[in-house]
Amino acid sequence: MSTAENTADDLQQEMLDLGARARAAASVLAKTTAQAKNRALLQAASAMRAGSADILAANALDMAAAERRDLTAALLDRLLLTEDRIEAMAKGLEAVAELSDPVGDIIAEWDRPNGLRISRVRVPLGVIGIIYESRPNVTADAGALCLKSGNAAILRGGSESVHSSRAIHRCLVTGLTAAALPESAIQLLPTTDRAAVGMMLTMPQHIDIIVPRGGRGLIERVQNESRVPVIAHLDGNCHIYVDASADLQMARDISLNAKLRRTGICGASETLLVDRHCATTYLGPLVKDLLDAGCEVRGDDDTQGADDRVVPANEDDWGTEYLDSIIAVKVVDGVTEAISHIETYGSHHTESIIADDGGVAERFLAEVDSAIVLHNASTQFADGGEFGMGAEIGISTNRLHARGPVGVEQLTSFKYVVHGQGQVRP
Repeated sequence: MSTAENTADDLQQEMLDLGARARAAASVLAKTTAQAKNRALLQAASAMRAGSADILAANALDMAAAERRDLTAALLDRLLLTEDRIEAMAKGLEAVAELSDPVGDIIAEWDRPNGLRISRVRVPLGVIGIIYESRPNVTADAGALCLKSGNAAILRGGSESVHSSRAIHRCLVTGLTAAALPESAIQLLPTTDRAAVGMMLTMPQHIDIIVPRGGRGLIERVQNESRVPVIAHLDGNCHIYVDASADLQMARDISLNAKLRRTGICGASETLLVDRHCATTYLGPLVKDLLDAGCEVRGDDDTQGADDRVVPANEDDWGTEYLDSIIAVKVVDGVTEAISHIETYGSHHTESIIADDGGVAERFLAEVDSAIVLHNASTQFADGGEFGMGAEIGISTNRLHARGPVGVEQLTSFKYVVHGQGQVRP
C-alpha cells in the first residue's frame, strides 16, 4: 500500500474515532444539567479573556498568511480579531449561558378521550458537524450553542483561520474540563486536509446534522455530497426597498448602515430598490450618500442619471452577493415590482422595506419569501445575537426544520412522551 493510501486510511480512521467520541459525548450531554452546561460556558468566557493575548498572537499568524494570499478586504475583516471582538465572543458565551435551557421543554401537551396524556418534548439533535470559513468567532458561537442545546459538536474551520480557531477552542475545552464534562463534547478537527470535509459528509453513523457556513462553493459542495441532513444558507443577497411613503432621512440612514456598517457579513444589503414615485427626490441623495462614503454604485439607467459616478449595472449585478463596498441600485414601479425583483434575484435571506404606509409595509412583509423581513430597520440586524438568541451558527434559508438565525432552539428536535394508565388499543 502506498504512503498516500496509508495517509488516507489513517485520516479515515482518525475521523471515525473522532465521530465515535462525539457520539459518546452526546449521550452524556443529553442528560447534563443546565447548571453544568452554564458553568462550562462561563468558565470558557473567563479563559477567553485571560487568554486574549494568546488568541491575538494566533490571529496575527492567520492574518499574515491571509495577506500573503491577497484576500479581499472583506475576507480580512471577517478573519481579524481584536480585543473588542474577543470581548464580544466572551460576552456571547455568557449570553448563551443566560438563555433558558431548551432541553426537556414541553412544547405542547394534551389529553386524549381514552385518557392518554401526550407531550411534545424538546430533545437535542445529537452530534452536529459545523463546517465554516474565515470567521474564527464561529468556533466560539457554534461550540457554545451546541453545548447549551445538549449536542456534541465537531468543528471544521477554514485553513485561513486555523491558528485562531485552535486558540479559541482551547478556551472552550478549559470550560468543559472545569464543569467535569467530556472534552470531546466540542472537538475541532486536527487537520486542514480538505478530504476531512468529505469524510464528515459521509459519516451518518456519527453525525446527525451538518451546518455549513461560508461561500457558495462550500455550501454547494456540502449540499451535493452530504449523506447527512444539512441546515444551510446559500447567499446573502439582501435588499432594501425604499417606498414613496418612506421618510427620506430614515431611508438614507438605513441604506448606508445596511450596506457599509460591515460589508463582509451575510446581512449586508447588496441591492437598493427605489420606488419610481419618489425617485426624482429620493434617488439622488440615497446614491450620493453611498458614493461619498466610498461605495461603488452599479445602477440602471435612472440611477446613472442621478449621479455621473454611477457605473452601469448588468444582469449579473442583480443576483450578486458582493460582500464588498459595492451595491446595485434600481428604480422599480412600487412595491409590486420590488417584491417581484426580490423573488427573481434574491436568495431568500433578509430583506427590508422603508415605508410609513402601514398597508404597503404589511404587504411586503407578508409576500416576500425570505427567512427575515424587516420594516424600517437595517438588514444588518440579521443576527442571532441581535435577535436575543445569544449567538447563532448561521442564518438558514432552508424551509424545513430551521429558518433564519440558528440558535439553541433550532438545534433541538422533539419527541412525544405518552403517559397511560394501562390502556390497550381496541
